[in-house]
Amino acid sequence: MTASPTAERPSLRSQRLNQITNEPHTKLDALVKAHAPFETQANFARFVVAQYLFQSELVALYNDAELIKIIPDLAERCRADAAKLDLGDLETDVPAPVAGALENPSTAQALGWLFVSEGSKLGAAFLIKRAVGLGLSETFGARHLGEPAGGRAEGWKRFTRTLDGLEFTAEEEADVEKGAIDAFVRFTVLLEQAYASAPELA
Repeated sequence: MTASPTAERPSLRSQRLNQITNEPHTKLDALVKAHAPFETQANFARFVVAQYLFQSELVALYNDAELIKIIPDLAERCRADAAKLDLGDLETDVPAPVAGALENPSTAQALGWLFVSEGSKLGAAFLIKRAVGLGLSETFGARHLGEPAGGRAEGWKRFTRTLDGLEFTAEEEADVEKGAIDAFVRFTVLLEQAYASAPELA
């Protein structure tokens, strides 16, 4: 028997989180494609609505004093303001909050949500290229997809190094996993809401 236990369960927490969120991540990717956000600016605007809704729900986490002790540059990583400016560029109203937002998560749970939010910046490297085809850029309409200061890969490596280095109890380990899965589920809900609430085209 050549398979080692680590082949089934990676030793690094960030790798385990990638593994357990693979299914909801794949479903979300398929849903995004189904809504064809890069076909028209109007379609893209609905995608930004979903991004803004998700990021605005995480503002409290990005500014949480306890979490900032763990990740010192956390507040600068938040993209809610960028998504809000994008909505203005796209002449789209700032949406009202959607019921069911995350409330009072444990630190480990919050880190699971942040893992998903921060990880999405890697995928944004591909999305920004598509957005350019719609006449948008990192300074107009697609700011929230822009490259973070210091680069995408470096920012992600710093985040995962910190996350992987934390000592967790079994309960905290379960919490961080639940947070990551819940974040994908929540973004899926918000994406559906954003496209369902799209104004009727004349």
